[in-house]
Order: sequence, then structure tokens, then C-alpha cells
Amino acid sequence: MSADEGVPVSAKEYGIFLPIGSGGWLLSTTAPRPEASYADNKRAALHAEAIGLDFVMSMAKWRGFGGTTDHWGESLESMTMMAGLAEATERVKIWATTHANIHHPGVVAKMYTTLQQISAGRAGINIVNGAYADEFQQFGLWEEMSTEDRYRMTADWTEALIRLWTEDSVTMKSDFFTLQDCESRPHPETRPTIISAGRSPAGREFQATYADGAFLSANTLDEMKALSRDVHERAAARGRRVKTYSMLTVVQAETDAAAREKVERWGAGVDREALAAMRRSWGVPDERARVWAEGATGEEAFQTPYVSGSAETVVEHIARITRGGELDGLMLIFPEYDQDMLLFGETVLPALRALDEEPA
Repeated sequence: MSADEGVPVSAKEYGIFLPIGSGGWLLSTTAPRPEASYADNKRAALHAEAIGLDFVMSMAKWRGFGGTTDHWGESLESMTMMAGLAEATERVKIWATTHANIHHPGVVAKMYTTLQQISAGRAGINIVNGAYADEFQQFGLWEEMSTEDRYRMTADWTEALIRLWTEDSVTMKSDFFTLQDCESRPHPETRPTIISAGRSPAGREFQATYADGAFLSANTLDEMKALSRDVHERAAARGRRVKTYSMLTVVQAETDAAAREKVERWGAGVDREALAAMRRSWGVPDERARVWAEGATGEEAFQTPYVSGSAETVVEHIARITRGGELDGLMLIFPEYDQDMLLFGETVLPALRALDEEPA
């Protein structure tokens, strides 16, 4: 870290959010529509490895949002899919997602030890704590909790996981689960990377205490800088280093105008019914969610911030948000993974790597 600002100075990391759910990351009838297939995800992971990206990550999704597109109505399971991709790749980091509220830490410890062996030490676990009720009510596994209690549960769960990876016997009584002389051997030779997404104070405290990587979201670049710096400083106070990331959808074309035309064309087909369902899953009352979706612009079809433009525009935008937001990397989304990733790898990524060689 720089002595004056506490800002990590290192090469940025870039990876992809895999299209594990049908429809990918655009809620639109006029956008490209990846299917929830292992073949598509394997191809994307191999592209990531070939062009020189650093990691691939998949979400865990148990129920879609319906609508005209049946968005995410079909999805694969994250941990088993990533085990396949670990075998198919050689270099990229393999980050799967696990819900602490439905998976027992005693089971998960052995699953990720196995994934760590398959991947030869490249495995990571994105720990989430189940904030969307509809996904878990269908299993009879939903329990109302405050944000603070949800992170208290997740902290206990993660503490148990780390102990099971390092101790021969673990006895632990939590308000949320019990371990009694619990064994999980063999232990991983190196601990899997721990990833966490969140921006609340409780989430950032968890990231600083347990995570190796923290995914953040913000409404402005100044807010992103403040959140990223907060995580870095909280971790440093504990003698730890946590990398910060955010997400970005890349709409690239030969010219800015051509890329903008794609954005407008895909936005014209925004799936308002699916948008409303997604808002409801966040706890927004039904009528408010419906009214908001009816008035939403086409840009709401994009589930993350996006950049559209030529290679030069994309490079400038990514450099500005990673440096201005004091981020250590980005997880990228591509509407058309096959052609978009190869174009990005040829025209954008080399320029971003060259920027890493310049003074921050």
C-alpha cells in the first residue's frame, strides 16, 4: 500500500461472471440469450484462459424471475459446474458460490477441499447468505433475519469452515449450527480463496475479517473509492490484505456509435415483468415494484453498470473506474461471450496490462 493513502498498488485482476443462468445478464427479449449449459460455460472459461484473464466466477441461483424471457428460469449448480471447469482449465482461478444459509459448513469444507485438489490450488468460495426469500421458501429453508444477524450467521459459518480446513477435530456450538468432534480430512494444502460481495457496514466488516476478495457496488465513483478504501483500511487494521472488485458489462464494437446502437436495441426489449419480479425478490412491495418496472428505461435491462464503445473507450473507462475507485480488479460480463471475449482479449486487455506498468 502507498504510505500516504493506503491504496494498494499492483496489477489489476480481471475475470468473468459466467453465464450460469439462462438469459445471462440482460433482461431483454432483443438481447443475446446465453443458455444455461455446461458447454457454453466451459467455452467461456476456456476463452478466459486463452486471452489471459485471471479468474472465472459463477453465481448460485435457485429460482428465476419469470417474465417474457423466463429470466434465469434455468440455471446450473455452481459448485459442481466449477469442478468440471477446474478440470477443463489450467491457469485461471476457479471461484464457485455457496449459500451459507442452506449448506452446512461440515459438508462444504470437504467439497472445497476436493475442488482445491481438482484445480491444483486455484479454488475459491464466494460466500453468500441468502437475501432473496423466494429462492429458499420453495425449499422450506427461509428464515427471516436482520442484516446484522445474517452476517453473524455467516461469520460463524466461515469460522467453522476455516477451522475444519486446518484442525483435526472441531467442536463448536453456534446459534445457527452445531459441530461436535467434527472431522474434515484431508485438509487443503492451501486454503481456498474466500470471496464476499456486499456493501453494508456489516458486509464490509465481514470482508475485512474473513475475505480475500470483496465485491462492491456504488452509485458514484467517489462512493466506490470510499467503500474500497474502507475495506482496505479495515483489513489492514487486522494485519490482512483484501482485494476489492466491482462488476462491469462490456458492450464493445468498432465505434462508439455502433456499440451505442447495440445498447439501444437490447434496451428496447427490456423485460418489465422480470424486472418487477427481481425488485420483489429484493423486498420491494409488489405494487411499487410493478410501477417502477413499467416506467423503467431500456438501460434497466442491464443488471450491472456497463460501458459501451470502441476499444479505446472501453480501455479509458475501465482505467478510470479501477484507478478512481481504488479497485484491485473487475469482474466482467459480456452479452455475447464467444465473440465479445475474443475481441476484448485482442484489443482491450493488452492495453489494460500495459497500464499496469505505468505509475499509479
